[in-house]
Amino acid sequence: MRRTKRSDGAASRRLIRLTAPVLALLPVLALSAGALPAAARSASLTAAVPPVAADSAVGDEGRLLFTFTDPRIDESSGLAVSPTHDGIVYTHNDSGDSARFFAVGMDGKTRATFRLAGVAARDWEAMAASVDPATGKGVLWFADIGDNLDGAWPDVSVYKVDEPATMRSATLQATRYRFRYEGGARNAEGMMIHPKTGRLYIVSKEFSGSVFIAPKVLRTDRVNLLKRVGPAPIMATDAAYAPDGSSFVIRTYFSASLYRAPGDLVTRLTMPPLKQAESIAYTRDGKALLTGSEGLNSPVYRVPLPVDVVGPSASATPAEAADAPTGTAGAGDKGSVTASGGGPGKDEGGGIPFSMVALWVGTAVGAIGIIAAIAYRTAR
Repeated sequence: MRRTKRSDGAASRRLIRLTAPVLALLPVLALSAGALPAAARSASLTAAVPPVAADSAVGDEGRLLFTFTDPRIDESSGLAVSPTHDGIVYTHNDSGDSARFFAVGMDGKTRATFRLAGVAARDWEAMAASVDPATGKGVLWFADIGDNLDGAWPDVSVYKVDEPATMRSATLQATRYRFRYEGGARNAEGMMIHPKTGRLYIVSKEFSGSVFIAPKVLRTDRVNLLKRVGPAPIMATDAAYAPDGSSFVIRTYFSASLYRAPGDLVTRLTMPPLKQAESIAYTRDGKALLTGSEGLNSPVYRVPLPVDVVGPSASATPAEAADAPTGTAGAGDKGSVTASGGGPGKDEGGGIPFSMVALWVGTAVGAIGIIAAIAYRTAR
């Protein structure tokens, strides 16, 4: 009997630790889903998310650029603007699809479909585009980094392919890089490539998210180690670097956050209301963002950046300075909650999907019930 009580007590404490972040987040989730009365929203969010001095949301939430018309694109999870083909964006589906991606024109129609030879798509969540400085040719990156069980996979993968020279459907050869996180596995949905240095970054999707940096030289013969270099907003769903490397953006279900370097927040950006905001990318001129959603015939919006944050081409120094010692963040690290989307008093339309809110609330309520039952048994 004593062994049972000790076991129950340990289980109770473990459940409390697991559910505490969910319980603490319930006011924010209720706000995002519109569950709180209007009069209570400002006070609730102000209490849940501390103010940020650099907050200057964009008034223009963007305009609809196009909608995907291809019925095969039903869970657009990654988005990238072609660095070499005018008027072309690339996208891929979330988990459940094969290792393929689509080239889409500004009218929303698919121009070509490309497959990666010998690649299994476990849970593709993000993509990025870069330019090889030696050849001037485009390079595409696909991140198989989703891990909804937070540790189900011993490592995650990123695939690198040369951008197709023509918009003609084909099968492409890919180079695979395997990664693991220092400090344990993470669920992630954001990946970005620094345009000046070619450095790869992964952004985790967590209540207290992080930005991780990959080694300068990626190895194919062993697993590459990802090191934490800064915080990320709550439940980040995508990320992208500006074409000049002067800043990067992290998308969440709430909004988007603009950074000069990991931990150095510039501002939060108001995003258009989307069913399930999953993707973000810069335009080639760096003056606007493209953001999309999952779902059949999902839209892609163009959101202009504030003039005061679209500066001249910057050197790689600020971002590379973020290559901090293991387990530390950059000098400007203000914490992931402070940098999360949605500032004080804002009621943003692009909140967390209701189904996700219901799932989290249901999980919290269920956990509370289990904890109560265990506590009751232990007390007997």
